[in-house]
Amino acid sequence: MKIAILSRNPRLYSTRRLVEAAEARGHEIHVIDTLRTYMNITSHKPSIHYKGEELTGYDAVIPRIGASVTFYGAAVLRQFEMMGVYPLNESVAITRSRDKLRSLQLLSRRGVGLPVTGFAHSPDDIPDLISMVGGAPLVIKLLEGTQGIGVVLCETEKAAESVLEAFMGLKANIMVQEYIKEAGGADIRCLVVGDKVIAAMKRQAKAGEFRSNLHRGGSASLIKITPEERMTAVRAAKVMGLNVAGVDILRSNHGPVVMEVNSSPGLEGIETTTGKDVATLLIQHIEKNARPHQTRTRGRG
Repeated sequence: MKIAILSRNPRLYSTRRLVEAAEARGHEIHVIDTLRTYMNITSHKPSIHYKGEELTGYDAVIPRIGASVTFYGAAVLRQFEMMGVYPLNESVAITRSRDKLRSLQLLSRRGVGLPVTGFAHSPDDIPDLISMVGGAPLVIKLLEGTQGIGVVLCETEKAAESVLEAFMGLKANIMVQEYIKEAGGADIRCLVVGDKVIAAMKRQAKAGEFRSNLHRGGSASLIKITPEERMTAVRAAKVMGLNVAGVDILRSNHGPVVMEVNSSPGLEGIETTTGKDVATLLIQHIEKNARPHQTRTRGRG
């Protein structure tokens, strides 16, 4: 097979591992800088060009699109889909998962467990918004934030009011969530491929920190997940329409709750922690499912 990887940096661990895994299984694979592609958008023959040449003959495309280039990256991926190339994750599913508010609304509609979450526009509604999520302590999140950036834990209602007023004054889009204290600064990253959780790890925040992201200094360890957690992760990925997803779950007193569904989960942490060859499993998924003009928007919304 001829496979394209949309990635800004061929030296990234995840990109390198996917190239190694594809080549080991006899495929031809090319890393394409998402922002260096340009498109001819026509009804009879859509095409993509890269560094002066037209890209043709690809059987599958693996999107490794960073959050900062979601708009352009999704447009490039959509163009591949129009050309009949099989995407590991579809463009609609990626844009759906990248919109934090929309993704939570979709998960809520399908009955997936979530932390109590509030969203408001006017500073006049702040007191009621705070009480809606159960009061302090609570978590405030920027909708555009990634890797734990733009996430604030407010210990008191006074602090929450001040932070919310500041964010609203800057015209930032924010949401407010209940703080799941019983999780103890830990979450579970479940890697879903197809309809299975193929690997899972526990991420623990460092001392004095509540964000468990590995980019924030968190540590990772092996964990055995429950059937309910497994089912929640698979359902969350399915609601988003993602074939491959990193689903972040918290263990709360009322069962597993989904914090986020990531459409481009990093491979380094999960491969190192679990010892599983995740990259090869992703290539095998492509081998099994790649067909021309297979793109369909799975899930609604």
